[in-house]
Amino acid sequence: MRTPRGAVEPGSVVAPRELASVSGPPVAVPGPGRLTHLQFRRFAGCPVCNLHLRSVARRHDEIEAAGIREVVVFHSPVEELAEHAAGLPFTVVADPGRLLYTEFGVESAARSLLDPRAWGPVVLAVARGGWEVLRGREHLPASRPNGGRLGLPADFLVADDGRVVARKYGEHTYDQWSVDELLRLASAGTNPAATGPQPPVSGPSGN
Repeated sequence: MRTPRGAVEPGSVVAPRELASVSGPPVAVPGPGRLTHLQFRRFAGCPVCNLHLRSVARRHDEIEAAGIREVVVFHSPVEELAEHAAGLPFTVVADPGRLLYTEFGVESAARSLLDPRAWGPVVLAVARGGWEVLRGREHLPASRPNGGRLGLPADFLVADDGRVVARKYGEHTYDQWSVDELLRLASAGTNPAATGPQPPVSGPSGN
């Protein structure tokens, strides 16, 4: 598994910051008294992202009950993202300048779509997304999305003291934690073993 340049390692500390939500009040990261699942997606209306986020939305009550707060970042501007984020039960953050992506070492690469492991989910996502667009439940993405179409996903589980409990850098466009994996990591990571001091993740930054 390839580790990106500038990767954030478990044990690193995320500097406190507030991130502007697309459709609600600013959100503090890290959050007091809770774990924060900070996940990086691709562009607004990305069918593969929507396929995954539907599974997160369906089980959001379960995620909340486990003491986890979802914060989802896209590299799209607010005006593109707002209509796609409507109705989602978690915080959505626009980062069109990719400042957070750079800070957390989240990359773009051709393998996001060329990896054969991505092809099945891509076909399923496009088929389901097209049907939802026809039904008026979703919107088409921009023809030329801000930041391009080759983004890779990434997941970070951050404790309330800013410590990164776990992280995953996706190898292709549909390589992320499932909800079951997230819940297992949260259960194991509420009181993680000390990993020794690590350099802080630079910040704060916001949108």
